[in-house]
Amino acid sequence: MSRPAAGGGRWVEVRPERLGRWLAGFDERHRVSRTRYSPEVVTVFGSDGTVAECRSAFALPAGGDNPGLAVDALVAHSLASRVVGVVLARLGGHAAGVFDGERLVVSKVGSRLVQGRTAAGGWSQQRFARRRAGQAVKAAGAAADDIARVLGPRLSTLDAVVLGGERRAVDALRSDARLAPVFSLAVERFVTTPDPKLAVLQNVPSLYRSVHIRLVDPE
Repeated sequence: MSRPAAGGGRWVEVRPERLGRWLAGFDERHRVSRTRYSPEVVTVFGSDGTVAECRSAFALPAGGDNPGLAVDALVAHSLASRVVGVVLARLGGHAAGVFDGERLVVSKVGSRLVQGRTAAGGWSQQRFARRRAGQAVKAAGAAADDIARVLGPRLSTLDAVVLGGERRAVDALRSDARLAPVFSLAVERFVTTPDPKLAVLQNVPSLYRSVHIRLVDPE
């Protein structure tokens, strides 16, 4: 898949299993002159001025500047198997799981009623808003309970935590002190998902394992 990138260029997402072939094709088309490693991005420079900025959800290996296409470390890094905790939350729904590689080891999915907005006004609107706010608080509490139950006992085994769903719903969980160690392991990449059902949770590794590549053409 491809989408425009802020500041120019376009983003493509490449599965780890395809990354080596994709980069070899980039070399064939653009004749790579050098490869630069930093903890945030591996930048591959084509001789024709085309640049590929490769970003992983997980901190990248050190490497500095290298002549030509030097991406073996990047490919190995993207293929590495990790134990990852996942937290998904949207208004009224949540999911928590632990993946060993792409295998879901343990999980909990739940939902609580949070009513949608209403066009009513006056006192009716205010009563509805208070009721809706109360429902949202209870839903966040239920989500925090399940996340603490699933991820809490396994924190020492996790390489990282990936957050997803909808940012506002996830941020509402940050005030729960039990989840502070979970959020401390969270990577920067946020995976936007629909309602966090089990099938949605099971697909999340394909979202955080992919390498996001910003392609910038020469001016």
